[in-house]
Amino acid sequence: MEEKSHWLYNHLVSLGLTEIWAKYLNMLALLLALLLILFLLDFLLRKILVNAFVKFSSSSKTSFDDFLVRNKTPRNIAHIIPVYIAYITTPYIFSDFPTAQNIIIKGLEVFGIILVLWIIRSLLNTLKDFFKTLPNLRDKPIDSYIQVFMIFSWVVGLMFAFSVITGTEFWKFMTALGTASAIIILVFKDTILGFVASIQVSINDMVRIGDWITIEKYDADGDVIEISLATVKVQNFDNTITTVPTYALISDSFKNWRGMTNSQGRRIKRALIIKQESIKFLTEESLQDLKKIELITEYLQTRQKDIKEFNTTNTINKSILINGRNLTNIGVFRKYIDAYLNSHPAINKDMMIMARQLAPTSQGIPLEIYAFSSDKRWENYEYIMADIFDHLLAAVPYFELELFELPNSNSFKNI
Repeated sequence: MEEKSHWLYNHLVSLGLTEIWAKYLNMLALLLALLLILFLLDFLLRKILVNAFVKFSSSSKTSFDDFLVRNKTPRNIAHIIPVYIAYITTPYIFSDFPTAQNIIIKGLEVFGIILVLWIIRSLLNTLKDFFKTLPNLRDKPIDSYIQVFMIFSWVVGLMFAFSVITGTEFWKFMTALGTASAIIILVFKDTILGFVASIQVSINDMVRIGDWITIEKYDADGDVIEISLATVKVQNFDNTITTVPTYALISDSFKNWRGMTNSQGRRIKRALIIKQESIKFLTEESLQDLKKIELITEYLQTRQKDIKEFNTTNTINKSILINGRNLTNIGVFRKYIDAYLNSHPAINKDMMIMARQLAPTSQGIPLEIYAFSSDKRWENYEYIMADIFDHLLAAVPYFELELFELPNSNSFKNI
């Protein structure tokens, strides 16, 4: 082989060319021939491998091979043979130039390491895309794990590359790096924290892709669209995207609405604030008017009968309303709210329905509506809640009650 590589050299020398020029021209001719062969070989191998993978993926039932083609795995594999040929032929081409030979061989070794990293990256990206198509893994932070393997591969690859360039054995190079471990940990602090956080998030099932989460500290309120090693991307409801550090899901508090999404209804929890001075006992005349309200007619008749029997049996002096048992306008209104919610078609009757009175405040008495809408979609939920409170706000005056409202300019004009 060495004699063949010097064929042109010997011929040029026989023609009377100096040995130095003969060596350079011999090396250039062999280098150009090698580059041409490598270019053609690489082109043919890429065409053959890519076409073979495409044909195989078109007839295959699985999508894994489709992702291999999409992530250029066959193209990267096709480069292996040309690089290997270049590596074994370089000593013969540059046999007369040992310094250049050493540099080019080290360069090819480094390029071979990088080529292996490209292949590993394309395989990992293929696995990532394939895992995301599996129903059981679609909501898992696959990106985080793939990034960890990729970072580990690049770190090991760079160590091998530095070992080749410096001429130091790999394990000696690793020992030298061990002394700088504190600096390495400092540099990769966020990566390490993100990796640990992504594992905890996955194991504890805290967040999945597609979950609606709220993180007030980062002004994030929307659906999780990506969980990577360092960040979590949340697409807010105004279509903006908030990027949150992955370890923030462990270190800070956040709200995950998955429980509501998976349940049978979405909670409605809002209060009407009643002015205290409008609360009173109901007279016979007021009760007769309220009996016209169909939802509470039967309740009022039954309740009025029971109260009258109790007061008569116990000879209660009813010359003033406070004596004995009585109905109040806020109590009847609370019963009306309960009946109205139970008759509303958009309220889930299998979940809790309650109209409760909260502790008095400086503004008045809160009457809280606690129920669950059957439709959990945001826009429909807001419509249902608005429909309920539209009705209740309009119903308040029928019970001779008033809602609290801060004074405005018209209030002072009336005074």
